[in-house]
Amino acid sequence: MKIIVISAVAAATLMAGGYAIPESSINATALSAAYVANAHGADAAYYNPAAMVYNDDANLLEVDATYIGLSSINYQGTYTTPTTGTTGPYDINSKKENFIVPSLHYTSKKLGDDGARVGFSIVVPAGLSKRWENQPAKSSAEEFTLETVEFNPSMAIPLSDTVSMGVGFRIVHSSGIVKSDTGATQVSRDLTGDAIDYGYNLALDYRPIQNLSLAATYRSNINLNVEGSATLNYLPSAHPSHAAYSGPASVTIPLPAALNLAAAYTFNTGTTVEAVFERTYWSAYKNLDFNYDSTVNAATVAFGTPVPKNWENTNTYRLGLTQKYDKWTAMAGLAYDETPVPESTLGYELPDSNAWIVSMGGRYQIDKSWNIGLAGLVDMKESRKVHNSTINGEFSNARAYLVTAGIEYRF
Repeated sequence: MKIIVISAVAAATLMAGGYAIPESSINATALSAAYVANAHGADAAYYNPAAMVYNDDANLLEVDATYIGLSSINYQGTYTTPTTGTTGPYDINSKKENFIVPSLHYTSKKLGDDGARVGFSIVVPAGLSKRWENQPAKSSAEEFTLETVEFNPSMAIPLSDTVSMGVGFRIVHSSGIVKSDTGATQVSRDLTGDAIDYGYNLALDYRPIQNLSLAATYRSNINLNVEGSATLNYLPSAHPSHAAYSGPASVTIPLPAALNLAAAYTFNTGTTVEAVFERTYWSAYKNLDFNYDSTVNAATVAFGTPVPKNWENTNTYRLGLTQKYDKWTAMAGLAYDETPVPESTLGYELPDSNAWIVSMGGRYQIDKSWNIGLAGLVDMKESRKVHNSTINGEFSNARAYLVTAGIEYRF
């Protein structure tokens, strides 16, 4: 159930359309995740494991912490239900959210004469939170919170002097909370749950000339099969013939597959430019369907009917710029991110929209063993007017702010 959160979480999408979070290191935050073909250092284990073979012959360990701030989203408009008709107009705001997200990356030195490497990353690949205190948003999203942690071991093998491949195994733990209070129909729900699910990732890196890198990475879809418990309540005066429900509950939510195609070129001035095209297969999210052991409760009817989502596959376009100096490395990024949420199924728990992302950051080499870094990013959602079967209004002021700080150790 907690993963249930995942669906609403998209309401305050962190750094990608839907509920994916692609920024899990200093470099990725600084470059707006335009960091695939030019992946290097410890975090190459996550962003392009095939590129690990081009690292210096040393063990690399990076530890990062990311502050994430989500703005209050404003909704102005009306709301329509089959039982009560149109209500409003409303002018309401979601709560602000603040999080600290850690991450860890490691790549090994060469393993034998063939130059193979191993690595691993511990990251937060998806999640968010959205909470509303006012009706009608409170009916579906009083609280939607998703937490995920991924352990991603990987290996890289050189196929020739110019081609390498990487493969990884994804282990994702998910947990979350979902609370809703319909008010008018006098039923409410309180769900918790967790899951451990598995997937894989692949990478291919081709360097035809010294300064050019071409790369492709793929992360498999992972169905988050969350199981937990639910308490569904109602006012007896409203539904005297039904008993309250307290028992098992489950839901399945996809963590969608993603394909990245990237090219990076380094000029003689030490300037690297990278372009990334990302295709995310959100169409795997067809509906949100909570399952309970019983359907006799009026609340299970209210909260147990499958909710169509019909999300769409999306494209994200990323551009990154890296400039190396003696001990300093400066970075900046720009991205345009499409939303997967169609107007017909958009709700208060998922008021997502297309976004522009801008970022910058830098690293400083303290000595041969240590370097530190700091990066910042702003995700600016476009205002979105919505007219569907229940919502007729506009969502605005959706923003996400990231600040990542960390340190890398070479040994």
